[in-house]
Amino acid sequence: MSFEGKISLVTGAGQGIGRSIAITLAANGSTVFINDINEEIAEGTYSYIKNKGYKCHKVIFDVSDFNSVQKMFDFIYSKEARLDILVNNAGILRDITLQKMSETDWDEVISINLKSVFNCSKTALAKMIENNYGRVINISSVIALRGNFGQTNYAASKAGIIGFSKSLAYETAKKGITVNVVAPGVIETDMLKTIPESIMEKILSNIPMGHLGKPEDIANMVLFLASDEAGYITGQVFNVNGGFLMQ
Repeated sequence: MSFEGKISLVTGAGQGIGRSIAITLAANGSTVFINDINEEIAEGTYSYIKNKGYKCHKVIFDVSDFNSVQKMFDFIYSKEARLDILVNNAGILRDITLQKMSETDWDEVISINLKSVFNCSKTALAKMIENNYGRVINISSVIALRGNFGQTNYAASKAGIIGFSKSLAYETAKKGITVNVVAPGVIETDMLKTIPESIMEKILSNIPMGHLGKPEDIANMVLFLASDEAGYITGQVFNVNGGFLMQ
């Protein structure tokens, strides 16, 4: 699969899954816009890709804010004439039981995890429709499909992404645009470092493959869905979880 000449935007690309997605797209020829709200973290991904000789730009904007997203796209279109691939990956955790959850805990997760998908998808659509081509890939979670203790906010945001994506897929199917979802299972990222060893052992015991996923496992699925070879696939949810949840 070649992505030469294709322009991509990956939100939350400074670390973890987003970083791996950005690197994988760039390594396969795409010019990648690396979004993160933290410039220092984004710089790490940017420098890595640049040092490999691949093409990329940094876009340090808050994707939970619609006006900020519009400014980000103005910058993107000042560098490139279009956007071919949008990967909505930005996300945070604010884990706590609903009884103890503050309104801020709820609002921040919904805003960054879900509203950002609306902000970026809506802003990207005009050019994609004009070019009769686009790939929108939204990163959800296994938690959207099975729930989890202390994650009502996170589960709601990630489940919302699935409903959003299926509806948008209907709206764009005749316009050369596909919209799909990747739902990662338990992936080996910095987010897991705070989980006690006893709990991690229990998680691993529930994964039939017996090990955690790698960010590259998600990046490879995104790469396929972003390709021309996946042009007849839309409105689908792809579970990448080592059998942790089978449907």
